[in-house]
Amino acid sequence: MLLPQTKEREYRFKLALRMGLPIFALVLALITHTFISNQENLNTSFYVEAILLLVVSIYFIFYLIYNGFRVKITDHVTKTFSREYLYDYLKKEIKKEKEYTLILISIDNLSDINSMYGIKNGDKTLEVVATWIGTYLEKEKIINFPLGHIKGGDFIVGLAGLKSNYSTLLELMCLKSSEFKVDDIEVKISGAIIDTTYSKDLNYMIDNLFEIQKKKRNSKIKYIEEEINPNELELMVIEAINSRTIEIMTQDVFEADKIVFQECFIRLISKNGKVLHPKTYMKVIKKLGLSIEFDFMIVEQILQNVNQEITNKYAINISPTSLRNEKFLAQIKEYIKENNSIQLIFVLTEQEYYSHTSKYNSIINSLRQQGVKIAIDRVGAIHTSFLYLRELDIDIIRFDTYYSSESKIVQNSSIINGFVHMAHEKGFKCWIKNIDEENSLLLSKELEIDYIQGKELSDLKAFA
Repeated sequence: MLLPQTKEREYRFKLALRMGLPIFALVLALITHTFISNQENLNTSFYVEAILLLVVSIYFIFYLIYNGFRVKITDHVTKTFSREYLYDYLKKEIKKEKEYTLILISIDNLSDINSMYGIKNGDKTLEVVATWIGTYLEKEKIINFPLGHIKGGDFIVGLAGLKSNYSTLLELMCLKSSEFKVDDIEVKISGAIIDTTYSKDLNYMIDNLFEIQKKKRNSKIKYIEEEINPNELELMVIEAINSRTIEIMTQDVFEADKIVFQECFIRLISKNGKVLHPKTYMKVIKKLGLSIEFDFMIVEQILQNVNQEITNKYAINISPTSLRNEKFLAQIKEYIKENNSIQLIFVLTEQEYYSHTSKYNSIINSLRQQGVKIAIDRVGAIHTSFLYLRELDIDIIRFDTYYSSESKIVQNSSIINGFVHMAHEKGFKCWIKNIDEENSLLLSKELEIDYIQGKELSDLKAFA
């Protein structure tokens, strides 16, 4: 048992003892008084009743204490509902109401506030923002609504009715928060909204709220809606993987006007013929823990159905966590050995840095010995890619699509040139995709980027 658990039990026991002492004292005084006053007239039932009274008193006190600890209604920092209580409350509300809306309100820079101004100021910010949310909604004549703190700087509000009734309210709320401050600390607030037309499962609704929030931050679109019910989406993904009903599209990658390899893009096909794109299905695959099975299926399908008339080199996006799985690695190596006429390029993207680089390097080098080339994606956008460029024995770096347009290439030419120079010094090739304009193509060549891909050179086509 962990020390916090041990200490909590000690605290509960001491609290129960302090609460129980007056009751025990009164019971003992009553029993003693009765025993002294009526000693000659007492029968056996008195002693049984006295013992039962003591036992019941002890049980009652401990039950109240432990049950009180089990049910925690409010979060001690924000004074809003705790996550556990909020979930129970919202599940009942969603079941009771025909139409129900959830709003996610987030403090986007809470982590920065904690690191720059201290955790106490971070806690104060949480409390002030929670109060501000409540006050704002009450001014809009919305009362008695559940408001809960679920994690970090994220709050959930539950409201009866469809989201169309509250979308404008949320937008105005986010606009009014643009100058929001707590003791001269700037607070950045954003929001997302969803209702039960998406799903009546609370977990799906909350997961989708965070997905909407993430997409909004990346794309700067005010509201993004997911059309497919999450239950149906999960079933579609599982069925597509199990039945191997996928569509593989490829796009040529050029070096000096010559096709050197093709990148593969995967679409899942549901039973009813609906096409699922990566942005839709990847989050489900990760959530269901199917990344390894999915990655192996892709490699298997490509190696089985490849046509070597154009090229025998194919680039595939592979999850780094799959590569670090011993079972997956062993299967892939065996499969590559059986199909050694095909060369694969594994494109890796990882948001969180994997610190055991020596182990990671040994995995990468074992694959390179079998002819697999390793490419690191999103260089110039996420810090992990730069760290891997510095520390791993890779073959190719691919620039983030942020640098693909003519204006961004011109604006960031010194950055791109620096990465190209660094890569070439280390013996790596450079790769840029989404080159859709002639000027972007010319600039990419001027910057001596080795591999170029995009509509200006070649469109997507069905896998041969």
